[in-house]
Amino acid sequence: MARWGMAIDLAKCSACQACVVACQSENNIPCVPPEEARSGRILSWISLLPELEGEYPRLSMRLVPLPCLHCDNPPCILVCPVKATGINAEGTVHQIYPRCIGCRYCTTGCPYTRRMFNWYKPEFPGDLALALNPDVSVRPKGVVEKCTLCHHRLMQAREEAKAAKRPLAEGDYLPACAEVCPSGAITFGDLDDPASAVAQLARNPRAFRLLEDLGTKPKVFHLAEGEWSGGRGNQT
Repeated sequence: MARWGMAIDLAKCSACQACVVACQSENNIPCVPPEEARSGRILSWISLLPELEGEYPRLSMRLVPLPCLHCDNPPCILVCPVKATGINAEGTVHQIYPRCIGCRYCTTGCPYTRRMFNWYKPEFPGDLALALNPDVSVRPKGVVEKCTLCHHRLMQAREEAKAAKRPLAEGDYLPACAEVCPSGAITFGDLDDPASAVAQLARNPRAFRLLEDLGTKPKVFHLAEGEWSGGRGNQT
């Protein structure tokens, strides 16, 4: 059984936001109108988090790609009163949309703010509806949605491997964000396979996990450009 994880190399990331656009298109995420965005109701499963370093007046900023971190010990699951969210055997934190009652306890419980509440009925006017991914549902108004590591792609990769009568190989399954990254900053794979590229990067001295002191045990690692003020720990 795999344990899917991701490593994001900040030294390679150019902040082009190709991962954000790919995620938006792949997972049928509607564009938020300007008035909703001004109210803080942005809907984006992966975003670039601005990180400030240094002291005024010598401040510098870097942008850190941040999807759901699919923690091994996710606090969002503990606070859901209807068990609309959970973690499967492969470590992917999922969301059951028909069960969600929109109480948003999970959004409060997530220290990484990676859960999004759908405030309005999603609309895809005109030809935009033709671009919807048939493998992914369109979530209704009033539910919490989040990154699934493009779980539908895993299902397709498994079916193709089964048809070819072979086991699932590294590289068969990639989330949209990892596939489109032009600089190769996002590496994805099985953390429990010591020979996989992502497992080796997770053991890299530059690797760290965000807010590791909270004990959430994220499966998304970041690799610092150099000396990183927030980076401690690289255990897998």
